[in-house]
Amino acid sequence: MSDRSGSSEVPPRVSAADLHTRHAQLLSDRLAAIEGKVAAGERLSRDDGLALFEATDLLAVGALADRVRQAKHGLATWYCANTHVNYTNCCVNQCPLCAFWADPQDERGYLLTIDEILDRVAPDVEAGATEIHIVGGLHPDVGLDFFLDMLGRLHEAFPEVCLQALTAVEVAYAAKQSGLPVADVLARLKAAGLSGLPGGGAEIFDPAVRQRICPNKISGAEWIDVQRQAHGLGIPTNATMLYGHVESPAHRVDHLLALRDLQDETGGLAAFIPLPFHPKGTGFADLPGPTAVDDLKTMAAARLLLDNVPHMKAFWIMLGPDLAQVALRFGADDVDGTVIREEITHAAGARTPERLTIADLVALVRGAGCEPVERDTLYRRIERGRELRQWERVPA
Repeated sequence: MSDRSGSSEVPPRVSAADLHTRHAQLLSDRLAAIEGKVAAGERLSRDDGLALFEATDLLAVGALADRVRQAKHGLATWYCANTHVNYTNCCVNQCPLCAFWADPQDERGYLLTIDEILDRVAPDVEAGATEIHIVGGLHPDVGLDFFLDMLGRLHEAFPEVCLQALTAVEVAYAAKQSGLPVADVLARLKAAGLSGLPGGGAEIFDPAVRQRICPNKISGAEWIDVQRQAHGLGIPTNATMLYGHVESPAHRVDHLLALRDLQDETGGLAAFIPLPFHPKGTGFADLPGPTAVDDLKTMAAARLLLDNVPHMKAFWIMLGPDLAQVALRFGADDVDGTVIREEITHAAGARTPERLTIADLVALVRGAGCEPVERDTLYRRIERGRELRQWERVPA
């Protein structure tokens, strides 16, 4: 623009440093606004969730999540003595995100018999496990009858042990194979001894992302509906989110808000478990996977957005014990359990141990300045005798 004298006005130049400063101030202002909401007990919005993932002050985000965590639980941190069973790696879905699956005709493929499952878990239960965690692939020859027999025999053999078994994906597959409604399948599983659903298979709900990472798996909406029907039958569940692959922060936020909406409706979610993607051996082996900063920020954002979900798990199998310990001050209040035997994540290159002892978990929790509390699947407190194999539930 020229004035009447013919001179030209040149707008002031803004340096890259100035732009960075302005952006940092904007992020700081947004985080301050979120802090105000947290202090007032107000629910965070989608924009708030995006701001948490964009924030560069990781410690500030973590401090907010820790404030919420301590308001809910103090420094109490939960763990359980559990054992894992992956009854088959054969899966008709053949998801690109998974390194565990095998074709039923492949020499790597296996299917455990129910006797083999019982033989695997018996020593762990004898040693004091209070939970048996059971998930697997979608084997073309496995359906509802197998699950009912498996749960029934396990419950008969170990009536005091919680059976946390079958993802929503497996439940939907059993319904399809049997021709029964999902609600009927869930009711029969509960009658056979099912204590709760573990929450896997959620991945990322966005349809476009799902089409890339697990195109043959049930949709996000179907996954939510299985959970909804489980809650309606009094079956508690966990929920997960697999992150660090092809999704964006917006996809993560929308996933978390969909879970928040479900919890508003049913109140049936016991815990949320963010799962960092391990790319080795998958169809996305060229991806680097999430960083430690991303892991901690995701945990903190989940704690802040999921205001109605009681517990946040730092799953040490996927995070590693050291980072799981740090996550206890970024919103997590649970380190899952002893695990004893884990195959799915290790098939994707996890370098973590396949088991931790109760003493390991207690030391991990105390090392974070927190107070260890043993629980079962349903968050009932456990007390042990002088011998670890002797335990009892503490009345509420």
